[in-house]
Amino acid sequence: MEMKYALFLGCTIPVRGRNYEFSARAVAAALGIELVEVLDFACCGFPVKSADEETALLVAARNLAIAEKSGLTICTLCSACTSMLTETNNKLTESHNLKREVNRKLIEIGLSLKIGVKVRHFARILYEEIGIAKIRELVERDLSKVRLAAHYGCHYLRPKEIYGGFDASENPKSLGELIEATGASLVKYEKESFCCGGAILGVDKDISLAMAGEKLNNVRRQGADGLVTICPFCSVMYDDNQIKAGEKFGIEFELPILYYPQVLGLALGLAPKELGFRMNKIRANKLFAEIGISM
Repeated sequence: MEMKYALFLGCTIPVRGRNYEFSARAVAAALGIELVEVLDFACCGFPVKSADEETALLVAARNLAIAEKSGLTICTLCSACTSMLTETNNKLTESHNLKREVNRKLIEIGLSLKIGVKVRHFARILYEEIGIAKIRELVERDLSKVRLAAHYGCHYLRPKEIYGGFDASENPKSLGELIEATGASLVKYEKESFCCGGAILGVDKDISLAMAGEKLNNVRRQGADGLVTICPFCSVMYDDNQIKAGEKFGIEFELPILYYPQVLGLALGLAPKELGFRMNKIRANKLFAEIGISM
């Protein structure tokens, strides 16, 4: 079965999450997933949704129309992009009047949206299209000594109505199962479903960092070797801002923050350099030592 997707990087990844992009591309290539460049993609629209919902909808619709023209399903890496594009696609599919109004504006730039397109987060593609059993079969490097915690974030499964019943938003399992498929152990911790704090970073930095710090502390107390994320801005909070969050608690967390494709890539036998580990702010040297590799 051909697995070919239009890669939607969004705004944060090219600037602050290149390690996510590197690892996703490397893992996709190893698994026979073709990620196609679509240079006309722009912002998903999410950052302006709370200020101007109409403009956000139109920005998202433009991306959907571009993807439809390519004939490909969209593969997203950012959970907020996934939510924005999926929700917009659903709205336009369900309302002919809304789609007609949006198309009236899209036509001015030479685009139109006819039937819509599917939008899939990369983690969901791995879970549904590759599958847990296949991932287990492909594992080449022993990660059995590694203990990892999962952070799902707010938008990966919410609002639950738009994802067609994929996983349970209040008691999710897909990321945990993906982690365990690599051979690593899954660590449970208090307040797993809580937000990273990134949504209010620009409004109240102190509260935002306190939220991130509490989550990091809960994971640290369980003795995890790392926290696994699937969203670039969650990583910004936990990796880029970990030292600042630790200062609020008087703790040096020293907790590596790993994108799931980085973990999967290690399990598949790929080298840390291929997976962008040099761009991780909190080094995973202890984790590497446990599995017998180095940078």
